[in-house]
Amino acid sequence: MINSFAYNIPFISIFLLMIAAIITPLLPKKNRLPEKLSCYVIGTVAILSAYLLYSLTSSGQNLVFNFPMGHFPAPWGNELRAGPLEAVLALVFCVSMLLSLTGNFASTAEDIAPNRRQIFCVLVNLLTASLLALTYTNDLFTAYVFIEINTIAACAIVAVKEGAETTRAALRYLIMSLVGSGLVMIAICLLYDLTGHLLMQHMHESIKVIVATKRYLMPLTVSLALITVGLAIKSALYPFASWLPDAHGSSTNASSAILSGLVLKGHIFTIIKIFYRVFGLDVIHLLRMDTAIFILGIAAMIMGSVHALRQTNVKKMIAWSSVAQVGYIFLGVGLNTTAGIAAACLHIIVHACVKPMLFTAAGGLSNAAGHKKGLHSLMGTFYVNRWAGLGLTAGAFSMMGIPAFAGFASKLSLTLASFDHPFIIFSLAALATSSVLNALYYVPAVIVVLTHNKDAHKNFTAPAPTNLYKISMFIFLALNFYLGLFCVPLLRLITRGVNVF
Repeated sequence: MINSFAYNIPFISIFLLMIAAIITPLLPKKNRLPEKLSCYVIGTVAILSAYLLYSLTSSGQNLVFNFPMGHFPAPWGNELRAGPLEAVLALVFCVSMLLSLTGNFASTAEDIAPNRRQIFCVLVNLLTASLLALTYTNDLFTAYVFIEINTIAACAIVAVKEGAETTRAALRYLIMSLVGSGLVMIAICLLYDLTGHLLMQHMHESIKVIVATKRYLMPLTVSLALITVGLAIKSALYPFASWLPDAHGSSTNASSAILSGLVLKGHIFTIIKIFYRVFGLDVIHLLRMDTAIFILGIAAMIMGSVHALRQTNVKKMIAWSSVAQVGYIFLGVGLNTTAGIAAACLHIIVHACVKPMLFTAAGGLSNAAGHKKGLHSLMGTFYVNRWAGLGLTAGAFSMMGIPAFAGFASKLSLTLASFDHPFIIFSLAALATSSVLNALYYVPAVIVVLTHNKDAHKNFTAPAPTNLYKISMFIFLALNFYLGLFCVPLLRLITRGVNVF
């Protein structure tokens, strides 16, 4: 059994972040107090998440618990559910969010007008709260509420940077996200009508009866398709990812890091929970949704990289790379096995740590080149901001799957998980092809940054990176190597969490 304090941590974490979102606009703007408060609160929640993870795993047992909100029993109340997998994801999300903010603390001051910084902090707190709520929630209605909060906050942190380009990107993002939200809402209504429940376990029991009696299989299939497509749009799964490059490429460095590294993962983990906890892997296979997800995952891996190859804007290149990395995660989900789900969750963690580092590094290099984002404009910027150059290089090697880097661990896990799948040839071929394509656009970018050009250096007038930037980048790099070299205990922990999912 876990102690009463750890039992309340999921609720306390979400509550603290919501309170911070309310308090932030009331704080004075001097000394950037609202931003500092957001960092302190997110750091506190990260510590609480680490303690929860310790409490759930220290006994050596696979502990998991349900927390009824307001202590109303099912089926009237809604619930939070916490196990090892939820705890480790909450910890990673908070750490990545904190590093994305601190690493881009200086650039945020340049990109966001002073009168909008408090709003930005409100949005960051709401985003983090929604991510944790999506991680912990055990009922679909609460999930929908926080999907909507997440959508509004995510679109707003794109628009917080003034400019016609960011406004267009934010509106496009909002329209696509609302289409996805609408499909999810219709699906939840159908599922509630079919099962009479919103809590995931109760839904699962009713769905088993529907499948056993073979009644209402068609509306059940429609609801599964709608909720999958809706969340796939919000997760930027190809071919629903057209909104992502502009939104990530035109927003602030911090916003790009948060959107790519974290926001997408909240929706993907929601799909995993619905597949595993609401429908069950057997029903997913019966309705052929695993095959559809498997095919779309492979398409995303290839087409995301192909589009990234065509980019000359460094942030849009990294954004299209995120589409490919989302494909890796859906490939693992499409394998429809415990090993595949565990590998997908490992790649969620890897991407949540590496992609914000890449965007933070790209922002530092762009600032060194006079705020230019073209790849050729970044020639030699490594020698102006070495921490950013190291971050881009390490992130690129990770995305390519070079041994000792984080991406290698998750790609290896996906490869091993594929051996139990009947379409192993397609899976391995897609993994190999996508890795080669990753190299074709990341290696030239690294070479450009590392190429010494004395003539270009004359135009570099950027200030030296701050100590906060250096510390954030150092932690990003340390996480990258830790995940690459010591992934086995983490994967074992994730598998334990999936087994009690």
